[in-house]
Amino acid sequence: MAAGRSLRSLGLLLLGALMISPSALPQEQRPLYLMPVPSSVQIGTGTLPVDSSFTVGFAGYTEPRLDRAVQRFLRQLSRQTGFPLGLKPFTGSKPVLVIHTEHASKEIQELGEDESYVLEITATGAKLSAPTPLGAMHGLQTFLQLVDVSPDGFAAPAVTINDKPRFPWRGLMIDSARHFVPLDVIKRNIDGLEAVKMNVFHWHLSENQGFRVESKKFPKLHERGSDGLYYTQDEIRGLIEYARDRGIRVVPEFDVPGHSTAWLSAIRNLPARPGLTKSNGDGASSIRHLIPRTKEPTNFSMSLSARWRSSSPIDFSTWVAMK
Repeated sequence: MAAGRSLRSLGLLLLGALMISPSALPQEQRPLYLMPVPSSVQIGTGTLPVDSSFTVGFAGYTEPRLDRAVQRFLRQLSRQTGFPLGLKPFTGSKPVLVIHTEHASKEIQELGEDESYVLEITATGAKLSAPTPLGAMHGLQTFLQLVDVSPDGFAAPAVTINDKPRFPWRGLMIDSARHFVPLDVIKRNIDGLEAVKMNVFHWHLSENQGFRVESKKFPKLHERGSDGLYYTQDEIRGLIEYARDRGIRVVPEFDVPGHSTAWLSAIRNLPARPGLTKSNGDGASSIRHLIPRTKEPTNFSMSLSARWRSSSPIDFSTWVAMK
């Protein structure tokens, strides 16, 4: 009997230990759930309370994109904590979180830009320093990940984080050509890219299964080559701006001359050349002869085009489609 009671007591103690919340552990023992793991983390002493009086202010360079980033940050922080927070940057003398940005990022986002930041949190306030808005936006996402429940309410641990990306290209590819993806779903994915500090959205837009971009010069491309599922040029411009607001560049992919069934379904009377079969709309032919024959790769450098403001250089098919 005594042995049975001892075993039951031991079991209850083990169960109690397993049920202890991480927030009940001493601060220095609590893990930091950060993604990705920062380059350098130094744990301090104490915590910074996060409540309805939490405010964010700017020092140094600012721009409308940073204002919108702070609004998104405060909106998400309000969701996490349940506190109603004002969404506008604080204009008083002592905001809880001060963002200091040195200068603007490049107008057309490029690989290799400085995305580093330093986040310093103490029991009395926090400071986020970054050379560019890209780093400042990454630091805001790190702060959101640090906020957790403590014995005294929501708080962020005292910590100093020096962080910069390990890889310049950190991206996600969505294949909208084979499987059309609605814009609201793509935007949710871009929100997720922002949350984990990724910086490239690779958008696959033409395939045998569909040509997904509105072409004003050759409308049959999207009318016949997409089953009615395509993105208008205005929608694409809007998505590029949506992504840039979150520090993400858009890299479109158009495959030419391969993967061209959708093109051939739009150009049913494509004239044949010697050795090529005339197109019958089912992808039985090739459109290779539509592309100028040169010794250099067919790649028209239009990376500064207003149509694809945050993209990589645009190839021939993109140029044709976006006319």
